[in-house]
Amino acid sequence: MAGRTLPWGVVGTAGGAGLLLAALTRITGETGERLSLHLLRAAVLAFAMGLVFLLDDPARHTTATVPTPRPVRVALRVVLVVPATAAWWTAALLLVPPELRPPVADVTLEAGAAFALAVAGAAVAVRFTEVTRPGPRVAAGLLTSAVLAMVCWPGRWALFVPVEDERWAAAHDRWAVLLAGAVLVGALGAVEPLRRWAWPVVRGR
Repeated sequence: MAGRTLPWGVVGTAGGAGLLLAALTRITGETGERLSLHLLRAAVLAFAMGLVFLLDDPARHTTATVPTPRPVRVALRVVLVVPATAAWWTAALLLVPPELRPPVADVTLEAGAAFALAVAGAAVAVRFTEVTRPGPRVAAGLLTSAVLAMVCWPGRWALFVPVEDERWAAAHDRWAVLLAGAVLVGALGAVEPLRRWAWPVVRGR
């Protein structure tokens, strides 16, 4: 049942766009590894833009009354999309020529953080709003944040650095922190909203 409600069309479209970007690394010619890294990062962002729609549910206010808690419903959606995400990422890496492919473990960490941030953003939007389709808003926020991070992020805390940059290792320590933070925020966002205490009304005799 949960599998049929997932936005596979949006995720598939975003994944196709991402694979097309990854495939462009095969025609970069002499531009080398740096452009391939940029294209691979763009592919990750494209797929993440599809994942922000993961928790869109037009029947959200109807399913809120079902006995299955929200954390379980969110976790089920995430679990169902994990195999597809892993397969997509493997295909994206294989599309990059081996001689141009950046360090796999490090770029996988970047991809995992981006995907976790996308889902966490969707979970927070669902947690704190009544919108049934938060995907478009979260996608706009994710895209804006990615652009601002590339343009305005302080150099001493740089995230998007080339492989040959001496800050590469430190940058990926920060990516690991982002990943852990995104998982924590996503888990907290999946929790049911706290109910306000209703003080009993004492009727006069």
